[in-house]
Amino acid sequence: MRAERPQVDELGEDRPDEPDDPQGTAVARRWLRLPWWGRVAIVYGLSRLITTAMLVGVSFLQGTGSRFGAFPDIGTLATGWDGQWYWWIATYGYPSQLPLDATGHITENAWAFLPVYPGIAKGLSIVTFLPWPATAVLLSILAGLGTALLFYKLMRTRFHGSTAMFAVVLLCVAPLSPLFQLAYAEALFMLLLTLALLLLVRRRYGWLIVVIPVMAFTRPGVLAFALLLGLHFIARIVKRRTDPFPPRQVVLVLSAGLVATVCGFAWMVIAGIATGTHDAYLQTELSWRAAFIGVQPLVPFTAWFQAGAFWFGVPAGYIVVALFILGSVVFLCSRPARKLGSDLRFWIASYLLYLLAVFFPQTSVFRLLVPVFPALGALAVPRNRAYRVAVVLVSLALQWLWLYVMYGLANAYWTIP
Repeated sequence: MRAERPQVDELGEDRPDEPDDPQGTAVARRWLRLPWWGRVAIVYGLSRLITTAMLVGVSFLQGTGSRFGAFPDIGTLATGWDGQWYWWIATYGYPSQLPLDATGHITENAWAFLPVYPGIAKGLSIVTFLPWPATAVLLSILAGLGTALLFYKLMRTRFHGSTAMFAVVLLCVAPLSPLFQLAYAEALFMLLLTLALLLLVRRRYGWLIVVIPVMAFTRPGVLAFALLLGLHFIARIVKRRTDPFPPRQVVLVLSAGLVATVCGFAWMVIAGIATGTHDAYLQTELSWRAAFIGVQPLVPFTAWFQAGAFWFGVPAGYIVVALFILGSVVFLCSRPARKLGSDLRFWIASYLLYLLAVFFPQTSVFRLLVPVFPALGALAVPRNRAYRVAVVLVSLALQWLWLYVMYGLANAYWTIP
């Protein structure tokens, strides 16, 4: 199969896409005559209508055993789970006294959630006079649209227009794409992450210093971006003979990496100062896994194996974790993944390593894996129509499964979204 080259001119503007079939249908020709942003907006809008229909279906199927009660409205569904924490933060801020259990250990509290998303939603609420739930969902929808638009531009740095557009389709119908219209910070983080990755690929390093702090206080994960910048720096050094690395860019990359590292630890310091407990944030995060394995200290790179043993027993759990790690490596080395380019593969590897170091996997692991969404570009490479239709249908089926079983019902600890 011939490798694809991005159709981008010297100014970085897209050239008109060519249809797969030169003769094409009238509908296909009209579709391609639309501006790229119009096509992305249509795909995004249609996908959100599909998800809304699913949410309506989930609402009608809720019984008294559901966390939301029988027949909740869509607004109630959209602001459930973490949305309640963000709403609490927008209304009351962060506690200065940490909640403790009977044994004196810190329990779940608002310090686990970062302030940018609830803060912006609150600002919109003040300006528009709309209630916080409405502005929170609106913010996620708009951030999702922005993510789709920037994701297309990011994919266009590597692929032809048809492949880039199908990657957008996969993004919009992905199993966890309902996050684009729920009161969660993921959509805003994805917007900032896509912007940061696009800036990195285009080597606009100075702007990263502006974007990284906002991203750092939106959702955890910026330490993985610091690792990405380190890998990018090493790659630029190694290739400097064929790809010059001017001193100005060296300074900017190192500066961006330093900012990402400092911002990655900043919230821990802020939480410690505000509560008078130096490890307030760390203990708050660990409280979420205490329900599974009890109160235990954080030992990097052990939680996945602890989770494997918890869910599948020993040695089966260890084998499952090892297979996941091996599968990730195989994917990153695969031909479709290589077409993503080194920077996007560095990001996927960095974020997976970050999760492996600090996260205890349970059913919310699917949501925690959302930031590896640039991998969708690799899934979009095959151009066989039957394959593409099948991938979309499977994605929609999994989206329904996640919405109904995990987000909607979630009547057991092993179905937490």
